[in-house]
Amino acid sequence: MPEIRADMVANVMEIYVSEGDTVAIGDTIVLLESMKMEIPVIAENAGTVTRVAVSIGDVVQEGDLIIEI
Repeated sequence: MPEIRADMVANVMEIYVSEGDTVAIGDTIVLLESMKMEIPVIAENAGTVTRVAVSIGDVVQEGDLIIEI
């Protein structure tokens, strides 16, 4: 299963998908905020979201799991 992990320490601002949703390559799935910059997290694989591992307001560390597709 492809996993999407955080590239940096950031706050989870928005989550655009839920478990069971289908995503395409290039879809924005989560919006992170770090150092007052908004960073969209883009799906690199198409498929069905099997797990959303974060909630709005969470702080993720580099390497933390965000979503499984």
